Amino acid sequence: MAGRSNGNSNRAQHTITSLNRWSVANSHLPSVDKIKAIHVYDFDNTLFKSPLPNPKLWNGPTIGFLQTQDTFASGGWWHNTRFLGATGEGVEKEQPRAWQGWWNEQIVQLIQLSMEQKDALTVLLTGRAEPAFAELLKKMVNSKKLEFDIISLKPAAGPNNERFSSTMNFKQTFLEILVETYKGAADIRVYEDRARHVKAFRDYFTDYNKRQNGIGGSPTRGPIIAEVVQVADETTQLDPIVETAEVQRLINDHNEHVTRARRGTRLQIKKTVFYTGYLISNTDTQRLLTLAQLPPDMPDTEMKFLANNVLITPRPCPDSILEKVGGMGSRTTWEVTGTAVFESKIWAACVKPVPETKKYYTENPTPIVVLALRKGARPIDAGKIQDWDLLPPEKQFVFESTVGEKVLLRIEEENPTENEYESLFPNKALKRKHEDDDMRQSSGSYGNGGQGKHNQRDNHGARNSRGNRSNRGGRGNRGNGGGRGRGGRGGGGHHGYRSLDDVDRNSNGTTPSYNAAVAYEDFPPLQKQYQTPQQLVQQQFQLFHQYQKSIQGKGGNKQGAGNSSMELQYN
Repeated sequence: MAGRSNGNSNRAQHTITSLNRWSVANSHLPSVDKIKAIHVYDFDNTLFKSPLPNPKLWNGPTIGFLQTQDTFASGGWWHNTRFLGATGEGVEKEQPRAWQGWWNEQIVQLIQLSMEQKDALTVLLTGRAEPAFAELLKKMVNSKKLEFDIISLKPAAGPNNERFSSTMNFKQTFLEILVETYKGAADIRVYEDRARHVKAFRDYFTDYNKRQNGIGGSPTRGPIIAEVVQVADETTQLDPIVETAEVQRLINDHNEHVTRARRGTRLQIKKTVFYTGYLISNTDTQRLLTLAQLPPDMPDTEMKFLANNVLITPRPCPDSILEKVGGMGSRTTWEVTGTAVFESKIWAACVKPVPETKKYYTENPTPIVVLALRKGARPIDAGKIQDWDLLPPEKQFVFESTVGEKVLLRIEEENPTENEYESLFPNKALKRKHEDDDMRQSSGSYGNGGQGKHNQRDNHGARNSRGNRSNRGGRGNRGNGGGRGRGGRGGGGHHGYRSLDDVDRNSNGTTPSYNAAVAYEDFPPLQKQYQTPQQLVQQQFQLFHQYQKSIQGKGGNKQGAGNSSMELQYN
């Protein structure tokens, strides 16, 4: 294993010929005396907007699971070419148009300037595996007419049988060989998107220059001016249907390998239902959010913006209740009649059906739309609101909803003994709890026409004797924390992404365990400026099921394809 360089590599012969063994580019390296500057560019999310696992499609533990190298027989997200190859509309369509729209054009312009600078060496350096990705990356950069003197990917072993413990170890080893070969280069610039890698590069060149000044080592070439430029990455995703289908194919391949090898764990895509509700369209969500009168000094980062459903149940809906609300896909029109704030943490609106004789069901004491939450607040606590401020007639409006489920997908071990309803829960204790709940008499509120009052405010539905206790829904451990989503490249939960080498180890070097328990309050928040209408994604999942049937008809693994149809809200 190659450790951090301590100057021992200086005993090696640094020649253009030996350096060229690190490159897959079809180019002749310039002579040493002609190079005065070295420009090194990272690929993923520096030069190219590489798609990441979609946090609005998969739960947090699964996002971490997908990016782990050893989870799947053919490697995970960063190790299998199918995901990068599926970018846009796939290689066959994207190559002729040079993956238009998927490049960081500012970095492209810098590379073009590097290409024009006669005394500059232009390098593409990536931690993607050389055996798997060399040809695809060359196709991509060639289609964009980008010419690199060196294209270096992480090999299984270096030219001198070097072994690398991590992507950073590989890159530092390569960079030292690079600057030791081109000793006449006065400066080097490295472009990188990951904050952790930016710091590591800066620390590395600081230590390298100390050695060149005789501190902690013997000088070999003299100090070099090193600038590491952090590039702002842009989060991109694949088309949800393409992404789901590619993951399903990955699982099918994995399961076939497990069957042949007669060892390992078979996997399956399952869905987690966070709640069943009357789902609200994007347009009406934006209208409803205008009713949330937040304090003017409240930063958006302190808030979760919702306004996307009228709750039916905080879990999969039993058939007995689903039948009474008209089934999945049935529509109900609501009128907004009042608003309230609970403990300066929850902003909500109360609604009534139109017409008022329309039957509905909710496990809250009254039909409610949770508009916004402060950090730490739970949507379920909106059911504790007793007093509502009635809206004046000119501010009341109506909107339409569709019965559906808030769903995220997850990957778990295949369980032949599990029925369809059980598969909706990622935790056995939750399965048992909700099965028991569904065996008991429903504790929610049915409405069919303006019956009753609620603390001198209109209550558009009958309350039962259990009152606020009707808000009982299973709470598990927080589901989206276990896998930290894409945290690792950039950190920050789902909104970063993991390095090619650090997705499959904890800080102590052990393989992580993923806690897949979920709770009602853990469903991913709707962002203020972005939603995808439920109707669109429902259509996409119908297409996905058609795709599943087609690959099953071609010999795909049926057991890995899931066992239920999906009514989905994707926001």
